[in-house]
Amino acid sequence: MPTRAIVAMPPRQAREMNYQPNVKADWSTVRTLLPYLWPVGAVGIRSRVVAAIGCLTLAKLATVMVPVFYKEAVDLISAEGPFAVTALVGILAGYGIVRVAQQGFAELREFFFARVGQRAIRSVALKTFRHLHALSLRFHLDRQTGGLSRAIERGVKGIEFLLNFMLFSIIPTLLEIIMVCGILWAVFDVCYALLTLATVSIYIVFTFGITEWRLKFRRRMNEMDAIANTRAIDSLLNYETVKYFNNEEHEANRFDHSMRRYEDAAVLNKTSLALVNIGQGLIIAIGLTAIMAMAGFDIQAGAITVGAFVMVNTYMMQLFIPLGFLGFVYREIKQSLTDMEAMFRLLDEQQEVCDEADASDLIIRGGAIAFKDVWFSYGPGREILKGFDLEVSAGKTVAIVGPSGSGKSTLVRLMFRFYDVSSGRIEIDGQDIRNVTQRSLRRAIGIVPQDTVLFNDTIYYNIAYGRPNASPAEVEEAASLARIHDFVTDLPETYQTPVGERGLKLSGGEKQRMAIARAILKKPSIFIFDEATSALDSHTEKAIHRSLLEVSAGRSTLVIAHRLSTIVDADEIIVMKDGVIAERGRHQELLARGEI
Repeated sequence: MPTRAIVAMPPRQAREMNYQPNVKADWSTVRTLLPYLWPVGAVGIRSRVVAAIGCLTLAKLATVMVPVFYKEAVDLISAEGPFAVTALVGILAGYGIVRVAQQGFAELREFFFARVGQRAIRSVALKTFRHLHALSLRFHLDRQTGGLSRAIERGVKGIEFLLNFMLFSIIPTLLEIIMVCGILWAVFDVCYALLTLATVSIYIVFTFGITEWRLKFRRRMNEMDAIANTRAIDSLLNYETVKYFNNEEHEANRFDHSMRRYEDAAVLNKTSLALVNIGQGLIIAIGLTAIMAMAGFDIQAGAITVGAFVMVNTYMMQLFIPLGFLGFVYREIKQSLTDMEAMFRLLDEQQEVCDEADASDLIIRGGAIAFKDVWFSYGPGREILKGFDLEVSAGKTVAIVGPSGSGKSTLVRLMFRFYDVSSGRIEIDGQDIRNVTQRSLRRAIGIVPQDTVLFNDTIYYNIAYGRPNASPAEVEEAASLARIHDFVTDLPETYQTPVGERGLKLSGGEKQRMAIARAILKKPSIFIFDEATSALDSHTEKAIHRSLLEVSAGRSTLVIAHRLSTIVDADEIIVMKDGVIAERGRHQELLARGEI
């Protein structure tokens, strides 16, 4: 396979990987986050925000007072003649108090804001998670789960970093710069303030500019990281398929190709950091030397004291220590904004299937199903259903057979409203399913899919998923009807046995029986069996078939089948071909006509 084909991505995903937010997009992302930090009606959270801002301001006031006490102590000690010890003790006591206040208010700020930040992270993550579940099946078929998981993970971490560093590092440092310049202007001369401001400004502009240039290396790293992560998850989820085709080396090569490109970008990112450090050090050295020289000349001229010289030097050191992390913080904030933007863009994805504003709950009176002139296509040139008409009377069982691609599974997806029909309508007891809530619609339908996928949890959890509030006795009853109870009780951990990723610890028949138990436990008004017994042996199939007849008695039932033994008792059999009904009748009638 050509190298380029190994890392090929869908065009849409590739565009998102290369997305580079501009300043407008960055501010838009911040504005999107702000309501989560100042939630409407949350008095407690808003009070914490105000308290945190107050503590932040007091901490910075204490910080800028530290050099003042340094100055007073040095002037007292360096003055000619003896000095009062009590005065020195008073100055040192004041120094100690402001140092404690500096640390104390900083910790109090964190104490008050911790709940605010974590609540915002939780709210955004939960909203994104809910939104992803609300999006259509088409969206999820176009995406890779690893990429979505990574987007949420990075977005959440981005919010946490932005809150910790922008609110409690960048903004406080800017506040300190303003305070220091004001003090230097008031106590000394405007030249000190202007020189300090000029040095800091040049430092910031240089750091932002060079860091912006280096961001492309970080973006490249993230692209390769996301691709490698998606490849790894996809490969591990399909472990058995990899083994079936002896493609371990192929998968390793795909992963390594992405990691090699990640390695190259990471090396460029790290080596270019030297340029940032050298430039920052040069600016600091020039600015600090100039200010100290100015202070030295003023001491010689008698304009300022030695203590003032120490005070100026202390202010410079206090300013440049946090600024030394500015490149890292700026880069991480930009990256955090990029990651947050990627997550927020998931929230901007429009729901293809939505409840109507006045949608009411589905009212089941018998469970009659009607497909009326239903047309549907997955996209241009993929017309699946072409004027499909079918009625399933309340309490009756209709089986649907036909070749692959005839539209059988599409009927199921449309009934669950994973998609909406292109035209026509689907009704349950005379109610158009587009006019009822999706929640009530899906609550009324139970399905046993052909491809059973289980959660990486226990057997009990997976069966109880059909109705999470069911009692243990009800779970065991459903398992008995699905002919899996005896198998489970023979296991060392019985119902608490883990099933593994996607149920890989169980056989196909065991997974299918768990799916049947899950559907039985749900107690729906309508049943859909999509090759519900395809993975079972003939003896177990007959036993479960009797159970299914028992639990579905009096309920409308759709059976999608390939084996005739599963549909002998159907009230009607539909033969589909090319999205329409080719033949219909009872089992014996179709056999006599040679249709099945």
